[in-house]
Amino acid sequence: MSGIRFVIITGLSGAGKSEAMKCFEDLGYFCVDNLPPVLIPKFAELCAQSGGRINRIALVVDIRGGSFFDDVSESLETLEETGFSYEILYLEAEDEVLVRRFKESRRRHPLSASGGVLEGIRLERERLEELRGKATQIVDTSALTARELRETIINHFSYLPEQERLLITVVSFGFKNGLPLDADLVFDVRFLPNPHYVESLRALNGNTEEVANYVLKWPVTTRFLSKLYDLMEFLIPYYVQEGKTSLLLGIGCTGGQHRSVTIANRLGDFLRTKGYRVVVDHRDIK
Repeated sequence: MSGIRFVIITGLSGAGKSEAMKCFEDLGYFCVDNLPPVLIPKFAELCAQSGGRINRIALVVDIRGGSFFDDVSESLETLEETGFSYEILYLEAEDEVLVRRFKESRRRHPLSASGGVLEGIRLERERLEELRGKATQIVDTSALTARELRETIINHFSYLPEQERLLITVVSFGFKNGLPLDADLVFDVRFLPNPHYVESLRALNGNTEEVANYVLKWPVTTRFLSKLYDLMEFLIPYYVQEGKTSLLLGIGCTGGQHRSVTIANRLGDFLRTKGYRVVVDHRDIK
């Protein structure tokens, strides 16, 4: 089916499938973990009938499905017969690495009836051999950190340009009402001239032209914005490179009505000109 990207995540237990699914979720994929393979064709059909609302799907399919896993080849053939294209991301790792990961997590291998991890790994490799042969992307995670695995997935499966992978939320707020608890960076603009002390501006907020003009007319505001823009141009590409998918910037003044609102609006406008996805939220304006 055109317009739908359908990715099946599979591979060895302990190779990083859970971490991979988190990354796909951050990339905006509709994710389902441990779906019985027999249901894959029906699920694909439902997605195709969603009217474009579900057009990026990632499914984790592995031997946790027990006897249901044996249906995976037949289900993939059904997809192919109906013209539904798919990709398979297969994750694996060296035996000693997988053993160490199981020991560290103190979990039993799902195919190890006697508790021996190596025997479970051997049996799993055998059962996954055919599926590995169909894989469009095989990733050995033996020497990869979680960050490096995320970077690999983003490079192959992100549908957005690099800058648009990060959603930036700029929140104006008043310190008297508390900081945004989920803020990554907070900037205090209470040093700027305060429109609250101008009688004609007190009842207005930073979304109005009158207040914005007042806040922006001062040389100190011009210098601050210049330095803030420079800092953002320096920092944000590193957040994108790190694989961060959301960034919340807090801009605070005393009451969250005037200065912080104006600065948040200007920062949002600046970031949009640089190609970033930006949402501006004025928390304390009712």
